[in-house]
Amino acid sequence: MVHYIQTSKPDTMTSKPMNRRPTANNHRNRSPETAKKLGQLHPRNPHQGRYDFAVLTRALPELAKHTITNPNGEPTINFSDHQAVRVLNQALLAHYYGVKFWDIPEGYLCPPIPGRADYIHYVADLLAQTSHTNDDNLPPTGKEIHALDIGTGASAIYPIIGSQSYGWRFTASDIDPISVNTAALICDANPKLKGAVKVKLQPNPKKFFAGIIGRQDYFDVVVCNPPFHASLEEAMESNTRKQHNLQRHRGKNESEQVSRSSTKSGNAAQNLNFGGQHKELWSEGGEITFLTKMIKESQDFAEHVGWFTSLVSKSENVKPLQLLLKQLDVTQMRIIEMSQGQKNTRILAWRFNTDEE
Repeated sequence: MVHYIQTSKPDTMTSKPMNRRPTANNHRNRSPETAKKLGQLHPRNPHQGRYDFAVLTRALPELAKHTITNPNGEPTINFSDHQAVRVLNQALLAHYYGVKFWDIPEGYLCPPIPGRADYIHYVADLLAQTSHTNDDNLPPTGKEIHALDIGTGASAIYPIIGSQSYGWRFTASDIDPISVNTAALICDANPKLKGAVKVKLQPNPKKFFAGIIGRQDYFDVVVCNPPFHASLEEAMESNTRKQHNLQRHRGKNESEQVSRSSTKSGNAAQNLNFGGQHKELWSEGGEITFLTKMIKESQDFAEHVGWFTSLVSKSENVKPLQLLLKQLDVTQMRIIEMSQGQKNTRILAWRFNTDEE
C-alpha cells in the first residue's frame, strides 16, 4: 500500500525521454500492491522464489563449496556463515547483473540483495508515477536519470542494481574511506559499472548532501539505507534475535550441517549477521535521529533533487518523521510499504517543488 499526502502546493509533473524499456519477466502481470499483500518481492524483482543453485553455481563455481542441503533435500547455504553469504552475493551479482568482480573487506556489511533490489524497483515506480510519467506507464531508464546513494557502503549495492536494472547513472557517497575505496574499486573493475557510477567521500560525517551535491548537480532521486541501531549493544541484541530465528526455522539435519560449518568460521552468534561496521549498523540516536538530520538538511538542496527517499526500518519512526516533513512544508510525501516474506519495511519519500520544475 502506498500512502500519499498532498500539501497545499500544486504538483508539477514533467516528462523525460526514455532510452530503453525495463526487461520483462514472468511476474509482469502482478501489481506491486498484490505482491505486498502476498508478502512477495516486487514483480520486476528477478530474485523471486528459491535461489536456483544450479544456475548460480554455474555463474560462480565457488558457491558449491558453501552449498548444503536442507531437510527437504534442497540446496541452500548457512546464512549464519558470513563467508557463505558473501559468496552467494557474488554469484547473484555475477548471474543477474553481470558484475564479475565484487568483494568487500572483512567485517563490512554484506547486504541481502533481493531486499535491496525491491527498494530500487519501488523507487522506479515512484518516478514513473510522478516526475517521469510517460504513455506506457513504464519506469524511466537510461543515463538521463541521475541517482544519489547516501551511505553506499563498501558493497555499492544500490548503484549496481539501479544501473544494471534501469541504466541509471549513480553518484555514491560514504563517510568511510575504506568503503569509498572498495566501492570505487568494484566499479572500476567491472566494465558494466565503469562510467555508470561515481563514488565520492563525504568529508564531513555530520552532513549528508553538503560536499557531495555541487551547484550544477541535479538528482532525480536520492536513496539511503540508514543505520537503524542507536548503539553497538542494540545491534548485537538484534543479531542474537536473528540468529535465534534462523536456527528455529531449520530442521535437525540442517542444524547439524550448519553447526559443522559454523565451527570452522567461529561462533556466528558472536558476529553481526551479514557483517557490518558500526558506521553501517548504528549511529548515535539511531535511525530516528539520523533521518531527522537528513530531512532537515534536505531543505537546503530542494532545487537539486526530485525525490528524497530513505528506508525506515522501525514502524514507530514513521509518524514523527511525517510530522517533521509537514512542518517543513514539503509538497509531497509518500510511505511505500514493502513486504519480503515475513519481513515488512517501508520507504519514506518526500519532495519540494521549485520554480525550476
